[in-house]
Amino acid sequence: MYFLSGWPKRLLCPLESLEQPLHIQTDPQRAFFAVLFPSQLSIWYCRPSVLIVSYKELSKAASQFGPYKQAEWRPDSTMIAVSTANGYILFFEIPSARDKYLYEPVYPKGSPHLKGTPHYKEEQCAPSLNLEVKKVLDLQASITSLQSMLEDVLVATADGFLHLIHWDGMTNGRKAINLCTVPFSLDLQSSRAGSLLGFEDVYIRDMEYCATLDGFAVVFNDGRVGFITPMSSRFTAEQLHGVWTQDVVDGTCVAVNNKYRLMAFGCANGSVQVYTIDTTTGAMQFSHKLELTPKQYPDVWNKTGPVKLIRWSPDSCVVMVTWECGGLSLWSVFGAQLICTLGGDFVYQSDGAKKDPLKISSMTWGSEGYHLWVIDGNSSSNMKPERNANNEAQQFGILQFQFIKSALTVNPCMSNQEQVLLQGEDRLYLNCGDAAQTQSPRNTLAHSEHNHSRERGPFSDGSLDSQGLSTLLGHRHWHVVQIHSTYLESNWPIRFSAIDKLGQNVAVVGKFGFAHYSLLTKKWKLFGNITQEQTMMVTGGLAWWNDFIVLACYNLNDHQEELRIYLRTSNLDNAFAHITKVQANTLLLSVFRDIVILFRADCSICLYSIERRSEGLNPTASIQILQEVSMSRYIPHPFLVVSVTLTSVRTETGITLKMPQQACEAESIMLNLAGQLIMLQRDRSGPQIRDKDNNPNQRKHLPFCAPVVLAQSVENVWTTCRINKQKRHLLEALWLSCGGAGMKVWLPLFPRDHRKPHSFLSRRIMLPFHINIYPLAVLFEDALVLGAVNDTVLYDCLYTQTSAREHLEVLFPFSIVERTSQIYLHHILRQLLVRNLGEQALLLAHSCATLPYFPHVLELMLHEVLEEEATSREPIPDPLLPTVAKFITEFPLFLQTVVHCARKTEYALWNYLFAAVGNPKDLFEECLMAQDLDTAASYLIILQNMEVPAVSRQHATLLFNTALEQGKWDLCRHMIRFLKAIGSGETETPPATPTTQEPSSSGGFEFFRHRSISLSQSAENLHSKFNLTKTLSMPSGPSGKRWSKDSDCAENMYIDMMLWRHARRLLEEIKLKDLGCFAAQLGFELIGWLCKERARAARVEDFVCALKKLHKDFLWPFPVIPASSINSPFKNGKYKTAVGEQLLKSQSADTFVNMELDTGVSNTPRSRSWLGTISSSQREIDTVSSHGPHMQDAFLSPLLSKVFLIGDECSIGSATDLTETSSMVDGDWTMVDENFSSLSLTQSELEQLSLELASKGPHKSQVQLRYLLHIFMEAGCLDWCVVIGLILRESSVINQVFSIMQSSDIDGEICQNIKTGLDAVDKWASTDCPGYKPFLSIIKPQIQKLNEIVEEQVQPEAFQPVNPSKVPEQANPRAEESRTSSSHGTNPQCDAGSSNASRHEEDKAKTEEEDSFQEGSYDCVVS
Repeated sequence: MYFLSGWPKRLLCPLESLEQPLHIQTDPQRAFFAVLFPSQLSIWYCRPSVLIVSYKELSKAASQFGPYKQAEWRPDSTMIAVSTANGYILFFEIPSARDKYLYEPVYPKGSPHLKGTPHYKEEQCAPSLNLEVKKVLDLQASITSLQSMLEDVLVATADGFLHLIHWDGMTNGRKAINLCTVPFSLDLQSSRAGSLLGFEDVYIRDMEYCATLDGFAVVFNDGRVGFITPMSSRFTAEQLHGVWTQDVVDGTCVAVNNKYRLMAFGCANGSVQVYTIDTTTGAMQFSHKLELTPKQYPDVWNKTGPVKLIRWSPDSCVVMVTWECGGLSLWSVFGAQLICTLGGDFVYQSDGAKKDPLKISSMTWGSEGYHLWVIDGNSSSNMKPERNANNEAQQFGILQFQFIKSALTVNPCMSNQEQVLLQGEDRLYLNCGDAAQTQSPRNTLAHSEHNHSRERGPFSDGSLDSQGLSTLLGHRHWHVVQIHSTYLESNWPIRFSAIDKLGQNVAVVGKFGFAHYSLLTKKWKLFGNITQEQTMMVTGGLAWWNDFIVLACYNLNDHQEELRIYLRTSNLDNAFAHITKVQANTLLLSVFRDIVILFRADCSICLYSIERRSEGLNPTASIQILQEVSMSRYIPHPFLVVSVTLTSVRTETGITLKMPQQACEAESIMLNLAGQLIMLQRDRSGPQIRDKDNNPNQRKHLPFCAPVVLAQSVENVWTTCRINKQKRHLLEALWLSCGGAGMKVWLPLFPRDHRKPHSFLSRRIMLPFHINIYPLAVLFEDALVLGAVNDTVLYDCLYTQTSAREHLEVLFPFSIVERTSQIYLHHILRQLLVRNLGEQALLLAHSCATLPYFPHVLELMLHEVLEEEATSREPIPDPLLPTVAKFITEFPLFLQTVVHCARKTEYALWNYLFAAVGNPKDLFEECLMAQDLDTAASYLIILQNMEVPAVSRQHATLLFNTALEQGKWDLCRHMIRFLKAIGSGETETPPATPTTQEPSSSGGFEFFRHRSISLSQSAENLHSKFNLTKTLSMPSGPSGKRWSKDSDCAENMYIDMMLWRHARRLLEEIKLKDLGCFAAQLGFELIGWLCKERARAARVEDFVCALKKLHKDFLWPFPVIPASSINSPFKNGKYKTAVGEQLLKSQSADTFVNMELDTGVSNTPRSRSWLGTISSSQREIDTVSSHGPHMQDAFLSPLLSKVFLIGDECSIGSATDLTETSSMVDGDWTMVDENFSSLSLTQSELEQLSLELASKGPHKSQVQLRYLLHIFMEAGCLDWCVVIGLILRESSVINQVFSIMQSSDIDGEICQNIKTGLDAVDKWASTDCPGYKPFLSIIKPQIQKLNEIVEEQVQPEAFQPVNPSKVPEQANPRAEESRTSSSHGTNPQCDAGSSNASRHEEDKAKTEEEDSFQEGSYDCVVS
């Protein structure tokens, strides 16, 4: 509603005065303000804030009158009455020196500002005024209160009298009224006999006149409060009657709100009690209370003290309250707290030191509520303004706080928009500044006002449902539009503003005329003829209708009220406007579809139809009157009407079902009368005229029924004229903002499937709900409320010198406004369920199920009900949780909702929750059946806490197996750790499960990138290495890394068995790609396992089948026969075996780890030099060894980017490769390709190369195959090596295999198997795949040698796998040794040795690197 902006400003006083100001009061027009000093009165101009005139009392008179106390302006600003301490009233006249001005703006030469503008001088320059004492009146008693009342001044004195004095200083023969003679009662109906204030010493401490209640609210010196009203026009003791309330006994001050007819009484306990007058009985009726809650301000009782001052804003929308102990607080009309300076940055400095709260001795609002003038009470006590040496103007204790406010406060027709628009004195803040969003398809339909069925898919244009994401999310960034300075200079202050439906154009109204701005062209349009601008004064606000601006104004030339329509695209000139004369002064204006509704000063409502006409170049709009409705019977005063709007809302839904086209008609008028929402529906009880019987233009409009009161304490009303059949509940509802009571929605109830509605079911229901923000707009389809909230930023650290202590930047934080939004759907669903309207709740929820935050809505509802009921001290007779649980089961997100809610609530409430939603074991099984493994993992944590370890182990095993089958490696890692934890009795540590919302990131697994250990490796070794604390969020690694010393061997064995079984299955099904990924992701000790399985699972039974399967898995094309494939460059000496050997030695499992990261990982820039890559790898090694656990292995560092991707699921982990080391460097493979271009190849060789590449598979597959080849080579699975050699078509690989078979004693079965396999491949190639023939002919000699070996049948000895690694033995214990040894003691020196060794190897690597690169091989170096 209202929001603080920036820092306050301090006024500079040019006077030689040692006195402190004690009272400040703006004049009724808010163009001037009077500042009262003990013996001095000065008048200031508001904009710019300059001193005009000052009157200093002579010392003799000052001692006679006593110090000045209070000032009151005459309603026409020509006089001021000042009361003094000794009971005198001084009447000052303020004659204006005609056409004399104190200041004049100076413009640069050639400036377009014309001096001939009408009203130019008055607007631009402070007028010259004088102050003359006209009359002095002695009332012979101390004056307690002074109040201007039309032509008189009402004065209360401490002797219990009320004086009515005319402004010329005469009493007109009227006697002073003794309060003791005024009868008081609790209401006006009770007997008038006897006075309630029958003791002598009662007098009025504070009072204020209320024009709309015709009486004045008073506070007596004993703390009682009342309301005195004259029973007739004569103001005498006999004609006065007072009512009082028994509830307030500690009143201190009072302020009245004329628009809402409220009286706010400040109390000594720091709260403000707000009362209104009951129109039927005349009694004082309690409305609401403004008080700070201990929840927000814990020690509030000793913070505030009694209420000191209350001031309503000029538009009556907010009230400012201050206390004796200091502090300011701002509240909306019905008690929503907007700002309070008793907490946060207002009280504490950035270093945590406490600041003194601002004490205020007097305050008053500036023009349109953009400023609040405040007299700083602190300064009056502690610092005397002294002249500077330079004789500069002196800062003294008047501060100006600046505010921005919602456009709804002054132009309530904005409430059918879905934008937030705030207006400051010289700028506008919009929440719809995104150009992309302003042109979204949703908005294009708005132009055709008749095409109202806007059905939108959940993600219609790739963005969110209706609004752009930036609109839905709250943040500090507004689209700020600076108002054109030329317009502002002569028309300050801005009174109204409006934005069109699309959020692309805004219009503002100042003192005269108006201007509009396009957000697309970024240009303002002003009146070309300045006289036209200065002769129109907008009175009733303005609204957009398509491309037209509709406004109600007063024509100063013709003294005529008019309704005008201007076209946005034409020049701003009356020649292009459509002007209609109106009988009475228009107070409010609103547009509904093609109808303009006016509320006029004679309490009548007028409906006009508006139509677009395309005549000539510019289209115009024409207006016809439709209907007039007189409301004078129901409205006591036209000023009390806050807003008027047409809606399609009505109570009988039966008609809507029969004739849906009528649903979009203007069915009812909503009128906010001083906070009471009144509805006038069309009267359909009479005979209905059929549409076809007569011309619609001549159709008689139905009359309206008598008004019905819908709600009380209403600040704003939102409704929409759009239709969406999918979301009828939300679009046909009426939304109300009720201040401190939160919001209400008047929701339509629809019978299901067009059945006849129940007779007992009402057509609509009013549901209240609380929200945490102040609502400024409702997004109907999105089920969101948009709002704004004040935030503060401290800058006091910038001013450290002691001299800067008095800087306002130090004393106050900088205030900013943040956009906020809040979901309200869960509140409405809950309210419907409470009222047993589950069917309606389901209809509503299903219509919103496509919203992106719908899962969050269900979770919020479950969470709130659970917290309330499970923590309730009294037993709940009719608990809601079972109903909510049943309701949520209707949605597919039921399982996630329950488990997310459980994990966000404390363990103590779980039993209560699962008693309502069902057994967690059953829910876990449902998740498994639905293949929702992540949710199942979350249930596992709950089972672990609620069940015995055996049960959770059983369920964990189920989940582990399923996760293995589906390749969910992240989850597998968590499950291994979880099973270990159960095995070692670590039941109190729930595992961290991945949430379903976000893909897991590498952050948690960073540690394991550097070190990986076989599953079966021993416990002591690990325990000494990784002494990590068990925490919930602890990163979980590829295999169970943190099992304690007494870790259960059976448990380890159990997990290993499951992993072995899975690996065996993959190998049997020839899923090599999956096997590689499995080993890399889970740190599975593939080589050791393959060694064991060499003669069993790791045998290739059918070479042809295996070959076909690999082609398919790795997307590898079957070879074709290019004529020259035999002498391709890869086969001749230049490339020969460098590729195979170098690569084989270095590929790490990292290739598989990152298989799922194609888009996620950005490659290193290509321009990075190889040298840089190596040195960076060195750096990484250093960091690891410096802060990691004790390392005792050297590092293998291939220059290799994370290029492997399997499946669709994102996952980054770390992996073990065959030498139990891990890739450290994210180099870039593409550098190899890049550097091919620098090789000196001939044209023919390039052609060969391109042919060769055409028959190769994807680069990634190639790297993966080479890695697998390396693994199988290590493990001695030579038959698999042959298959991969065949698919890569590299004779070097086959040569290597055969040379191994010759050099070492190999099992004859293996040789026999390879021979048989190759024969089968040869046969298959001859018939089905001739592309393989050339390659087979190349390796024919080797095959013949193989035949000889097989024939010899040499008995092999124990097989020793070849180790191509060149890492020094002492630094890297062999994988087999580490597997068989029971434990390794950790040796600190080993660590140093290993890092030195690796550093030495790095240096060697650099030289090797450069040499090998010259030969154009793949550069992967073992360090």
